[in-house]
Amino acid sequence: MKLVFMGTPEFAVPSLKKIVETGFEISLVVTSPDKPRRSANDDPEPTPVKKTAHALGLRVLEVEDIKSPDFEQAIRNVAPDVIVVVAFRILPKEIFTIPTKGTFNLHASLLPKYRGAAPINWAIINGETETGVTTFFLQEKVDTGNMILKKSLTIQPNEVATELAARLSELGAEAVVETLKLIETDSVHLIQQDDSLATKAPKLTKENTRIDWSKPARNVFNFIRGLSERPTAWTTLDDKQVKIYRAALFSETEVGEVGKWILGDETLYVQCQSGLVEILSLQQEGKKRMRVSDFLRGYRAKGTEKFV
Repeated sequence: MKLVFMGTPEFAVPSLKKIVETGFEISLVVTSPDKPRRSANDDPEPTPVKKTAHALGLRVLEVEDIKSPDFEQAIRNVAPDVIVVVAFRILPKEIFTIPTKGTFNLHASLLPKYRGAAPINWAIINGETETGVTTFFLQEKVDTGNMILKKSLTIQPNEVATELAARLSELGAEAVVETLKLIETDSVHLIQQDDSLATKAPKLTKENTRIDWSKPARNVFNFIRGLSERPTAWTTLDDKQVKIYRAALFSETEVGEVGKWILGDETLYVQCQSGLVEILSLQQEGKKRMRVSDFLRGYRAKGTEKFV
């Protein structure tokens, strides 16, 4: 089979490598354009998928406008049997209907749960203990296509989103290769998604990543780890933003003033609606990220501090 692979971030790299290792022919790798670096003197930063594709000796096409006639023609010129999509963009029908055997996507949830842009984050935020990956054929409505296969794993109690993403990317690579083998041998048995069981995993924004300390401590803890290390949960202290990178669930019983600090010599606890969350690392606005013990050494506490 002749394949086109589409992907951009680190999450897609294990799938790309696994396809090549298994011996499938990738005729073209499609990814996003290089990103400009902070310094104008530095060369633009290639995507993780582009770096990997070049290392594997594969042809790469960077695309800005996936709806352009030039892009459609480039894919038609390849005449792929299958397009594999892993962490790319929402493809128009004109593109995903080109392959003779279809276009499938790897999604980082057990569909139909967590349809949307941030399934890994919302699974942790919502306190799930299990998640996984799903491969499915693309349809016009996002994340609704007929499923090919699923693979599940257990979310560890203290696992953060970036750690889970790394594990899911490896599991996803296995799913992608198994899916290709099923397609190659005409052994696919499609499963229709039950829309009544669908849940959403919306895009993460400034508004929905702010910590609500009025929730129980376990909810706050899950929220922080579900956004760690990126894009990071945040709160405010004296009207300035503070990012909370790592935390621990200390207790689920104490009741007090929501958001209030409780300080030890090198420890910082925050009162939630019920219980305490220990803050392990943070970043004040305009400063570097640091461990709480280092932060407290240089901080003059007034005794009235409160996160809002």
